[in-house]
Amino acid sequence: MNISNQNRITALYCRLSSEDENKGDSESIVHQKEILTRYAKDNGFENVEVFADDGYSGVNFNRPEFQRLLALMEQGRVATLITKDLSRLGRNYIEVGNYTEILFPKWHIRYIAVNDNFDSLNADGNELAPFKNLFNEWFARDTSKKIRTVIQSKAESGKRVGTTTPYGYKRDLKNDGMLVIDEEVADNVRLIFQLCVSGMGPANIAKELKKRQILKPSMYSFFKNGSALTRTDMEDVYGWNCRTVGNILENELYIGNTVNCKTSVVSYKDKRKEPVPKEKQYRFENTHEAIIDKETWNIVQRIRGGKKRVSSAGIINKYSGILYCADCGAKLYFKVRKKGTPKAYSFICSNYSKHLGKELCTRHYIREMALDRIILEEIRKVTAQARTKTTEFAEYIRKQSCSQSQKTLRSMMTELGRMQTRNEELDKIFRRIYEDNILGRISDEQFHSLSDSYMGEQQELKNKMTSLKCSIEQLQAESSNIEKFIAIAKKYTDIQELTPEILHTFIAKIVVHEREEKNVKYTNQQIDIYFTHIGNVI
Repeated sequence: MNISNQNRITALYCRLSSEDENKGDSESIVHQKEILTRYAKDNGFENVEVFADDGYSGVNFNRPEFQRLLALMEQGRVATLITKDLSRLGRNYIEVGNYTEILFPKWHIRYIAVNDNFDSLNADGNELAPFKNLFNEWFARDTSKKIRTVIQSKAESGKRVGTTTPYGYKRDLKNDGMLVIDEEVADNVRLIFQLCVSGMGPANIAKELKKRQILKPSMYSFFKNGSALTRTDMEDVYGWNCRTVGNILENELYIGNTVNCKTSVVSYKDKRKEPVPKEKQYRFENTHEAIIDKETWNIVQRIRGGKKRVSSAGIINKYSGILYCADCGAKLYFKVRKKGTPKAYSFICSNYSKHLGKELCTRHYIREMALDRIILEEIRKVTAQARTKTTEFAEYIRKQSCSQSQKTLRSMMTELGRMQTRNEELDKIFRRIYEDNILGRISDEQFHSLSDSYMGEQQELKNKMTSLKCSIEQLQAESSNIEKFIAIAKKYTDIQELTPEILHTFIAKIVVHEREEKNVKYTNQQIDIYFTHIGNVI
């Protein structure tokens, strides 16, 4: 497309990043516009159009206004591009050089950087431009490094480094911006957790919030502070989504904890965020007032940890994530007949179900209604004992917990000793085959084959030993929290129904054994019930 010079524009491009804002008004968008407009007028440039990206880094060229300008340049509609200096175009040495030395000449665009005395029509005066571009990139790298250092220091000291105020909180400007509860919406956060405890998943919770016409977080922030995210749908003010709900349910901030550095950027040039492993995050407890109590939090995390799946009949089962096979350790699969009533709901071993038996495991069949009766009866019996015979109950659990822990610990220590013995044997074997190779008793090929095999076994053994040692240390550090269980039991004095809340409050794990007799209506079947905080009460 041929466009006459009279129709081609003079583009004035301004850019300001968050780092540049610290320099004051001299780098502001307004100040840049004034300089460029005056320069264009004084030098006779006509058909002027201004493009401005406010809050965008110079190392990345994926900026909205620059992309709009780029499209016009590719169409041949730009005659001249003017910036305040080379760094306003960008701080990426290679990218800026590509534009100034290859693309702009290709598109017949004159480029001017006012303060750097750069003008593409004056080739003799532009020798220092590559060095200035290199310095601009170094400046961006150095600034990024300094900012990361400051953020790292704040993160390690326990100060929250997040830039946005989380839903349910507001900042106390009189107290160093500390988070305080925003009572206007704190009840909405509590509602989200309560709905999850009652058995709802994030998608259904989002629907319920919309049904109740509760403003989604972005719209609440907009109506309260006048700020809105770029992608906020202003038309659907109650349009909660399951990701937002899920993020709230998984955020430790709501129990008063601060977790810093959960994500990091790839580099100062690539701002994509990547998750940081939990062991490298900075976690601080009780840094601000909690909206959610820890018991509710723990229940929700157990429910969420179960990865609840919707059955083919659209049913989410309350036992998801806590029901296991006694023989193979796999989870039990929730089974619903196509036209079945709740009486027909049942569970079978997922290993058996997936592989159609194949000698991997057996059915371990149990009906949900039967399981409900057993679990409800055990919860009512154990909690009644905890409430009415507190001292005797606590003493019994304490002795039993000690006995179970010692038994498990002895088994783990025996296994660790066996692994250590084998590890020492492998060291001796490796030294022996090394000597045999040196003395010519075995060939190099045989040595490498044997050593690779033994080294692989030893590495696998060391990994297992590390994991087992961690389990032993954890078991040695743990003790049953009887007082906590008793306190919870006293809160629930009249349990009439096995709701998801009751189930996940009191039950941590259920192990189902195979039926004593198969293919008969009535038979004995062992069920091991592990209560929260106190374990298996025999």
